[in-house]
Amino acid sequence: MAEDDRLAIDLVVKRAISGVVAFMISGFFIQLFTTFGTFILTVLLAPSVYGIFTLVSALLNVLVYFSDIGLAAALVQKKDEPTEKDLTSTFTLQQIIIFTIVILGLIFSGTIARFYKLDSHGLLLLRVLIISLILSSLKTIPSILLERKLNFVRLIIPQIAENVVFYTVAVTMAVLGYGITAFTWAIIARGVVGLYLIYFLSPWVPKIGLNKISAKNLTSFGLPFQLNTTLALLKDDLLTVFLGKVLTFSQIGYIGWAQQWAFKPLRFFMDSVNRVIFPAYSRIQEQKQELARAIEKSLFFVTFFVYPSVFGIAAVAKEFISLIPRYQKWEPALPLLYLFGINAIFSAISTTFTNALFATGRPKIVLKFMVFWTGATWLLTYPLVVRFGYVGVGMASALVASTSLATIYFVKKEIPISVGKNVLGPLAMSILMFFTMKFISQFMTHNFPGLILTMMIGAIVYLGASFAIFRKTLITDALVIINSIVNRK
Repeated sequence: MAEDDRLAIDLVVKRAISGVVAFMISGFFIQLFTTFGTFILTVLLAPSVYGIFTLVSALLNVLVYFSDIGLAAALVQKKDEPTEKDLTSTFTLQQIIIFTIVILGLIFSGTIARFYKLDSHGLLLLRVLIISLILSSLKTIPSILLERKLNFVRLIIPQIAENVVFYTVAVTMAVLGYGITAFTWAIIARGVVGLYLIYFLSPWVPKIGLNKISAKNLTSFGLPFQLNTTLALLKDDLLTVFLGKVLTFSQIGYIGWAQQWAFKPLRFFMDSVNRVIFPAYSRIQEQKQELARAIEKSLFFVTFFVYPSVFGIAAVAKEFISLIPRYQKWEPALPLLYLFGINAIFSAISTTFTNALFATGRPKIVLKFMVFWTGATWLLTYPLVVRFGYVGVGMASALVASTSLATIYFVKKEIPISVGKNVLGPLAMSILMFFTMKFISQFMTHNFPGLILTMMIGAIVYLGASFAIFRKTLITDALVIINSIVNRK
């Protein structure tokens, strides 16, 4: 390997590691804030109100998926530096699509509201979410420029601000008794603050123009990539939209609540890594050995933190709910929490490998998986809902997620990676922690001090077993992380 290539890879690794750490630190702050905010909102609001927000958010996601044709991802994955024509073409195409969708969305918003029997406040929330698409689309190019440079420290600042603003406004207005309208004002405030900050941190002058050659080259990767996300839409958000007519708003609220808490570890740990690994993998996609090492490190990092978090939440969820009188209304959602937790366990593995396939320019493989997962989700969910009620949604989710391990095979065909040692260890230690906590909880979770002590003992068991088994790996990785942060350039 040439010296210049070696130095370039070292720089990518350093920035990737420092980026993960930056996202982890910011993620901790964001998740701490959002967890507290979500908890307060779910205490103050009825399941039916939370269900309306879940449904309307899913409706917005339907529009979001159709607002892009994968050009943003194509710019991130592109081997060469994007030209100004690339950036301008991407911006122009996206704005054409966005404004078309916003206009159509506003025209049909009244019909949608009547279909789901939303009141005037629900209709206003829907319209504000539709308009917020414009603010989100304007952030695309500045965000891409930061991702291309692996400048994740600046990228996370708007995210922190958006979350703080959203939950501060939402909780304040919920306390004042505004109900679903609390979400409406929170969305407006979040969009304005995020747009201002991203342009302040990554200045770019928006330009209108379309270069046919540039657009054609970008869409050759972008369209298959976007088709994957469209299928994800059909599998998840559009399913929620469909269920809005099959289940009650309270049951939709149970689904939203369970997904929120079961996927918390993914949002915190896995999302922090995923925001980094796709652009980082893309930068070293030609160096197979280095890419293999990066995938293995990512996989171990994600499972090491996600697995104990998922099992820990499952271990204490019932006791936690029982200790708060106004929170006991969410007890019917516990079976969903456990089933979505199973989904999270498999997703922690498969998402790493789908990112590797995208970064190495093989979106069509992921597309085939998405076709299968989408079809399986729809085929399983409705009959399971008919048979088991709203719990059937979680059952279908867990069953389909278990098939995602097949992605490992396609990555291993091209990249020499070791999977077992990076997954089985954290899984075994998490199971040990889970049963330890369940045993202790029989005697110690009758009050909050006992619950906290149970969680602390579980953490000690997990970390103690981890250090005994992975001592060398943990020390080595810790030193690499410290060195990358200290010597970051």
